[in-house]
Amino acid sequence: MLKGLIFDFDGLIVDTETVIYETWADLYKQNGQILELADYKQCVGSDFAQFDPGKELEKRCGKTFDWNTLNQEREITIREKLKTQKERPGIISFLDEAKKIGLRTAIASSSSKAWVVGWVERLQIKHYFEKFLNRDDVKRIKPAPDLFLASCKALEISTSEALVLEDSENGLKAATAAGIQCAIVTNKITEGGNFSDSVLQTDNFSDNTLIGIEEVFDETTESFFLYLKIFS
Repeated sequence: MLKGLIFDFDGLIVDTETVIYETWADLYKQNGQILELADYKQCVGSDFAQFDPGKELEKRCGKTFDWNTLNQEREITIREKLKTQKERPGIISFLDEAKKIGLRTAIASSSSKAWVVGWVERLQIKHYFEKFLNRDDVKRIKPAPDLFLASCKALEISTSEALVLEDSENGLKAATAAGIQCAIVTNKITEGGNFSDSVLQTDNFSDNTLIGIEEVFDETTESFFLYLKIFS
């Protein structure tokens, strides 16, 4: 029986990923290069272990950059553009519904705890989540399963009693590695990815499309899992 939901943060609850990608794309453009979204997606939801846009730019340009200065400039731009950013449409209604039926909730993010908690406090949605697991809490971040396994432990539920909500391929890989069902809600950056292992894929939490949440019995696995009835 489903007992808990584990949410990613960046790109799922708040679309921070589009702005972050745009700052990298602008930097590439300033240096006569194009940052292909397909390349950048490799690091979405994770870190730069699989794809480092800074190292890639240096490789293409054949020179080194002053990353302390450039990253400070990027951070200023990111914070300025995100100053008025809100949670994704429909997420509040979704969380209200989840709480109404008694599901436990956690956020599991590869970002820092200060970043995530700062956001949920500013948006006044912290009370929707019981636990916060971040890169500071585990040895390995996504696509490793550590964050999701730690979240289940914190919520005191088994992996078969959880559903992960993600927006990225790295997030789905992490959930799959943890043995947890995963539903995907994409954004502009992650749409078009390979999400064949997910139980469901959509592109929004909109009130017009989110019909409700219910438990569905899967006779094949003889277990309960959450099914999101979402129609375009």
